[in-house]
Order: sequence, then structure tokens, then C-alpha cells
Amino acid sequence: MSEEIWAALGATSLDEVRRRAAVIDAVTEIEPIEVGGAVRYAWNNGGGESAVWYFTPDGRALLLTFDHESDLNLYAEGDYSVQEALYRGVPEDLVALVRDQPENYESLNLVSDSGATILYAGGVFWFDGKRWRQGEGFLDHCREEGLDPLSESGFTYCLGGYRFGEEFTPEAIVEDRASDGWYEDDAEREKSLAEIREIFSRLG
Repeated sequence: MSEEIWAALGATSLDEVRRRAAVIDAVTEIEPIEVGGAVRYAWNNGGGESAVWYFTPDGRALLLTFDHESDLNLYAEGDYSVQEALYRGVPEDLVALVRDQPENYESLNLVSDSGATILYAGGVFWFDGKRWRQGEGFLDHCREEGLDPLSESGFTYCLGGYRFGEEFTPEAIVEDRASDGWYEDDAEREKSLAEIREIFSRLG
């Protein structure tokens, strides 16, 4: 499944990736913010898993995933140098979006001995304008530790709601939520469907 979602992400236009990120951001009731000229959208499940997207004006993107139960939870270890190394190979202007930035619910800061900070992430992915890549440092760390990059980073779970490679509609989102036991009755489900349809209408 991980490889299928990775392939589906790569086959999706960046405009559509951004639209889905904006929709899920709104569905999750997270406010998009501007960071260094880029726009940040996010998702979290309220339990320690998250996906964070940064879209730059020049058509690139940075995607961070986090699963707090994974061996890639470097925040639990508190090791700044190891976390920073995961970003190796990502263009510095993209990494600047997570350096010395305020913490937020999805991303806390790891702090170096000198006081520099960097936002934690289990998975580091970026779009170079043509295709999605996995961070070199992220891949090297996974090889050294014997970890599968896509499963251990939470990539599959954290991107599930974006339905890459699948139908992305209000009805599909509500059906997924209903399967997970979100709704107590049909009235609550219909109310949620109406709210999500409004988000889709508003965000194109």
C-alpha cells in the first residue's frame, strides 16, 4: 500500500495535491499559514500523527509526516543532529521553512546546543518542480537503522485521508469517517456531509 500511495502521489499534479491539502486542512479545522513565502497546510489525528505540507510560489513543495509510535520519532530521543540530518539533500530554502520557526500542534521543535531549532518529522519528502523525492538524509537514516522509509515514517497512514489514486469527494471522505465510527447517527453524518461539501465548493 505504501508504494501504491507513493506512486499515486507522483502521478497527481501539484495543483491537485495542493487542492487536496487545502481541503483536508479545512476539514481538519486547521488554519493555513504563510511561512517564508510558502503556504503551509496540515492534517493531524489528534493522537500524535500528522502530515504537513509547504507549497512555494515557484512550484515546489515540502511534505513532512510523523508517527509518534514509530522508530522515526526522533523527538522522543531529543537529538537535534539526527533530526537535522534527515533533511540532508533537501534544498536549503525548503529546509529554511522548518528552521527557527515557531512550534505548532503538528510539529514541535528540537533545539541544538547553540539554540538553533528545527521542526521534527519522521518522513521528509519534497517536490522539485517535476517529481517527488524522498530526502537523502531520511533514506540514509532508514538504511542505517534497517527501517522501511514509507511505513516507519507514517506515510501511508498520514496520507490516507488525501485519497491519492482514489476518488476524492465529500461523499468518499464521509464514508471513510463513517467506517471509522465518527458518526452517532444519520443526522450527524448528513450534517458533516453538508459541511464538507461547502469546503469543496469554496476551495474548488
